[in-house]
Amino acid sequence: MSQQPSAAPAPTSAVATVSERHDWWRDAVIYQVYPRSFADSNGDGMGDLEGVRTRLPYLRDLGVDAVWLSPFYASPQADAGYDVADYRAVDPMFGTLLDADALIRDAHALGLRIIVDLVPNHSSDQYEWFRRALAEGPGSPSRDRYHFRAGKGKNGELPPNDWESIFGGPAWTRVTEPDGTPGEWYLHLFAPEQPDFNWEHPAVGDEFRSILRFWLDMGVDGFRIDVAHGMVKAEGLPDLGSHEQLKLLGNDVMPFFDQDGVHAIYRQWRRILDEYSGERIFVAEAWTPTVERTANYVRPDELHQAFNFQYLGTHWDAGELRTVIDRTLDAMRPVGAPATWVLSNHDVTRHATRFANPAGLGTQIRLAGDRELGLRRARAATLLMLALPGSAYVYQGEELGLPDVVDLPDEVRQDPAYFRGAGQDGFRDGCRVPIPWTREGSSYGFGDGGSWLPQPAGWGELSVEAQTGEPGSTLELYREALAVRRSTADLGAGDAVEWLRAPEGVVAFRRGDFVCVANTTGESVALPAYGRVLLASGEITETADEAKVPADTTVWWTRA
Repeated sequence: MSQQPSAAPAPTSAVATVSERHDWWRDAVIYQVYPRSFADSNGDGMGDLEGVRTRLPYLRDLGVDAVWLSPFYASPQADAGYDVADYRAVDPMFGTLLDADALIRDAHALGLRIIVDLVPNHSSDQYEWFRRALAEGPGSPSRDRYHFRAGKGKNGELPPNDWESIFGGPAWTRVTEPDGTPGEWYLHLFAPEQPDFNWEHPAVGDEFRSILRFWLDMGVDGFRIDVAHGMVKAEGLPDLGSHEQLKLLGNDVMPFFDQDGVHAIYRQWRRILDEYSGERIFVAEAWTPTVERTANYVRPDELHQAFNFQYLGTHWDAGELRTVIDRTLDAMRPVGAPATWVLSNHDVTRHATRFANPAGLGTQIRLAGDRELGLRRARAATLLMLALPGSAYVYQGEELGLPDVVDLPDEVRQDPAYFRGAGQDGFRDGCRVPIPWTREGSSYGFGDGGSWLPQPAGWGELSVEAQTGEPGSTLELYREALAVRRSTADLGAGDAVEWLRAPEGVVAFRRGDFVCVANTTGESVALPAYGRVLLASGEITETADEAKVPADTTVWWTRA
């Protein structure tokens, strides 16, 4: 299907230029790049792979271990690339396979690993298989690779079941058959342009095992699996028997999500990954009812990591934080997998804005809130996250303290959920606005031709240029925190913390000689001086045996 010249696959030894540190993924800090909003090399207003490649030294100097790239595959872009038309091609807006090859090689030379997105739950409606299925009509073998069903009602005018799309409306769309008559329906748990694969068909598994090998041979270090809890549907596609099904997501096992059969697929994939050198990894985007069910995805013969969405959705509250930290560590310990911690990504309001608002508004909001409060809490939350045992994820721009852009005009929005009623809130564009690199310029250094989403006035003062070398800036806080984390033996990998007695509203724990204290209250608290201060997210006052920690501030100490 690819129309691009094939890049010569990098040999599997290509990762040899990356440090061969054993089990690197157990304590890795992984930086998410949303390619269309990171850096634009050709001035078309859209970020691209060459733009990412030119900024790799920045990521190395920031101190991260790996870079996760959101989809850059050939796509009609109905859902920002999560509707894939060719899994072995780069979309022309992002470059070519040769650009991908150069990016992977340069990253390895800088000591960075590359993780790419994999979208196995659904394809684009422009994928060759689906186009063939439409053309060949009912009863064709091509239709068996997706979920085509006859409709209910006298003339098949009703959807086959009551499932609802995550983006709103029915999860089924009726097709017009080649003879022009209304025909079967096909399942799409997301946009209509994203038909779900039928993973019971052996050709689907064969295709994705081939796709895995294609990118592993190119030298990638792993895959982030989109909708990893999807793919397998309950036998017979039974009705759910409920409306407003989105409210049930994350609370119940659904007939289309988190089905036990998905784990057999991952055991097959793991055997493929283990054939390759360099400790390649799988990361699951698995929205499950509990962190205990999330742990099923990271058993020793399945995936390596799973995003911790329970932590992402936790309020800035000491009691809630301690509870989710304990539950996460307790759930991961029996399966021997590292915990992961994340505060923001391309699907949720940036945490500098979430924490600027009252608790209980969810992870997609349109309120700017108290900017100063939000940034103070975001900085404190970052130091808390980076002190916890396991691996951490950083979303591009959070190291600059970027807020969500909550006032985008409706006419510039591109989130498909925004245009469908009763689905997700559809405000994901706010966290996808291109990041600023310089104080001035048509797009603050993003590129020479503006940006695909408008950047707010004042973006330049939050830029990399403005914050570099500036004492106390959020960027320098991240750089120092990652350097301390890497050089401190008691940080990084592990599966437990020792909780310390602390006033109400304060999280305090020890890891060897290291102590982390996070004050989540709105007032200063006096605490024992636990040793030498390594780092603090705000100004603290110390005496010989006591430290005054301001509101919404995290401090790192060491007794060493």
